[in-house]
Amino acid sequence: MPAPFRPARWLAFAAFVAAVIALVPLTAHAAPKKTVCTITVNSSDEKEAFRRHLPKDEFQFVELVERGRPDWLESARRKGVQCDILVISGHYDGGDYAGGNEFFSEHVDAHEYLPVEEMERVACSASGDGLFSHLQAVYLFGCNTLNPEALRSTPSEIAHNLERTGHVQGEAERMARAWSTRFADSSRDRMRHIFKNVPAIYGFSSVAPLGPVAATYLDRYFRSGGTQELASGRAGARILDYFPGRSLTLTRGLTDADADAGFRRDVCRFVDDGSSTAAKIGFVHALLVRDMAEVRLFLDRLERFTASLKSEDALEPDIADALATLAADAAARDRFLAFERASDQPSLRVRMITVAERLGWLPGEAKQAELMRLVGDLYARPVVTGADVDLVCTLSEEEQGRLGASIGASPDGSADIGHAAIVACLGGGEQRTRVMEALTSPRDADVQIAQVYLRHHPIVDVHMLRDVAMEIGQMADAGAQVRALDTLAHHRLSDPATLEELARLFPVARSLGVQRAIAGILLRADYAALDGPDLARTLREYRLKSPNGRDLIDVLITRLQTAS
Repeated sequence: MPAPFRPARWLAFAAFVAAVIALVPLTAHAAPKKTVCTITVNSSDEKEAFRRHLPKDEFQFVELVERGRPDWLESARRKGVQCDILVISGHYDGGDYAGGNEFFSEHVDAHEYLPVEEMERVACSASGDGLFSHLQAVYLFGCNTLNPEALRSTPSEIAHNLERTGHVQGEAERMARAWSTRFADSSRDRMRHIFKNVPAIYGFSSVAPLGPVAATYLDRYFRSGGTQELASGRAGARILDYFPGRSLTLTRGLTDADADAGFRRDVCRFVDDGSSTAAKIGFVHALLVRDMAEVRLFLDRLERFTASLKSEDALEPDIADALATLAADAAARDRFLAFERASDQPSLRVRMITVAERLGWLPGEAKQAELMRLVGDLYARPVVTGADVDLVCTLSEEEQGRLGASIGASPDGSADIGHAAIVACLGGGEQRTRVMEALTSPRDADVQIAQVYLRHHPIVDVHMLRDVAMEIGQMADAGAQVRALDTLAHHRLSDPATLEELARLFPVARSLGVQRAIAGILLRADYAALDGPDLARTLREYRLKSPNGRDLIDVLITRLQTAS
């Protein structure tokens, strides 16, 4: 017997089915678009390749760079932007920590750039909903962005520092191998630390293709199924095959299970916005108690943090207390300065002296005494290098003036050019003439030292410039001659007689390097004082053939013709 018809039950069932059907289109439209964040500090070609191929109903693009605003990355973070995919386009400076590490533009009128330090700050200060917290893939279109070579210290240097702090050779070598993993510091490692837990980070281990070329490769990849891979979140290594002969490589973000996870935590203690300045000073104090060989690995961080401290910070009671406690730690100070004095790298010693002053360990005259010790050690060396001279010349005028009286030149002028250059850097006028004369010396080492000195103290006397130009023309060694000419190029010459002397040297030069060096000087000089058409004819007639196409000589010829 059939069940009795029950209208109420059927109405309830029909209402349920209608509700399910009504939800289907809503569910389909409820899936949020993935956000492709782009940071375009140079070429936009790569960004546009992504934009051409990713479906508009699945992806939205957000350019993080705000022209004319220096804090654009922080601005994006404050707006609550959350990136699923990140594309960074820019030339990349992957030098050591003290001098570089940023994405920049090749265009002289572009002012936007992206320091890796700022990327670290944003990453270290992130909560679970931060700018980089939901990243699935990162694309770094810049040279050496994933270069695996160590930036700071090689295992041999770490071992050397460990021995200086009391570890025997075998133990130091074993520790150095372990520390090379624990304190990983290559460009690739820094990107892994910034983009923690990101499953796919793409970048270049050496030279990257220019923007238009990279865009062509991306087009081919996307047309071959790459769009579907990216949309599904299954981005993998297949894209590497579409950059033939290039160094495109793939890595993943750091995880808490990695050996260098502790190093990342320490790095973040320096830059985390969620930590107070007093807490950061406390961390620095604790760090300085560790093995000095380990402290050395954080020197670049210590430099930046101590440089960021302002005089008004000391007015805050908690900061003042933390600084006073650190400055009063005589044991830590003595270990730090002992390590500095034992170093065989003068530039490292200067950096450590500066940090010690900022920490309150070298107040007043104490810093000058420490610098005097350093300069005295340099001057006592049997051989002084160009790097030593550069270091002394880089000191402030006040420091040089105070140190000058402590260094005495040989009264008979028998000191070699390196020692003479140190005295000249410290204000010794008598030695300056000797150093300038060394620019045309037959000894290559003397030319290099003179070149370093004159970068800091250019020749301003017109008659001396003319004499130097004539003497350069008589030099027999082409390599030394090129270095001497390169030194003059930085002087931005405007004296017609000096320029004419160099122009006369061009036809008789027997080295393409010398001719190019002369062209480099004239390009930077006020060559309007010369007969442009006549000089252009001379250059065309007497130039030596270039084995690699257009060069500085061609550029100079073009400019002379345009100017006339």
